[in-house]
Amino acid sequence: MTGKLTLQSAEGIARNVVAALEPHCERIEVAGSIRRRRPMVNDIDLVLVRKDWWELNKVVSRLGRVEQSGQKLTRLILNGGVQLDLYYATPVTFPTLLLVRTGSKENNVRLCSLAKKQGWQLCASGEGLFNERAERLAGDSEESIYQALGLRYQKPEERN
Repeated sequence: MTGKLTLQSAEGIARNVVAALEPHCERIEVAGSIRRRRPMVNDIDLVLVRKDWWELNKVVSRLGRVEQSGQKLTRLILNGGVQLDLYYATPVTFPTLLLVRTGSKENNVRLCSLAKKQGWQLCASGEGLFNERAERLAGDSEESIYQALGLRYQKPEERN
C-alpha cells in the first residue's frame, strides 16, 4: 500500500474482513493502530483463534494476495493494496498476543523492560508473563499483565 489510511477507512475494511473470517474463528479482534485509535493507519492487524482452519484459509485466500503464510502469521495484500496481518493465537495465548500486537512499540518495550528488571520475560509469542523459574505469572488477560508488573491498566488508546 502506498500511503496511509484514515482510521475510519481502516475500521471499515477491518469490519468487513472480521465479518468474513468470524464464522471460522473461535475469537477474533482488531489489534494494532486501529485498536489504539490512531488517526492514520499503515496496515490492519487481527488476532484470532481458528475454529475451522480449512474454511478460514479458503476465505483468507479470496481476500487478496498472500505474501507470507505460516503457523503464527499470514500477511496479505488485500484487493486495493492494504496490508493485512493475521496473527494466529490459541485460547491461552490470545490475551497476551492481543496486547503485544496492539502495541505501541514503545509500550511493548516498556512492558518488556519492566519484566526484565524483575528477572521475568513477557513473551511476544503470546505465552504470557513468566518469572525466572519459567512459571507463568500472568497472561489470562491484558489487565493481569499490567497488574503483575505493578502498573495501572492502560486502555489501548492510551498506549500510543
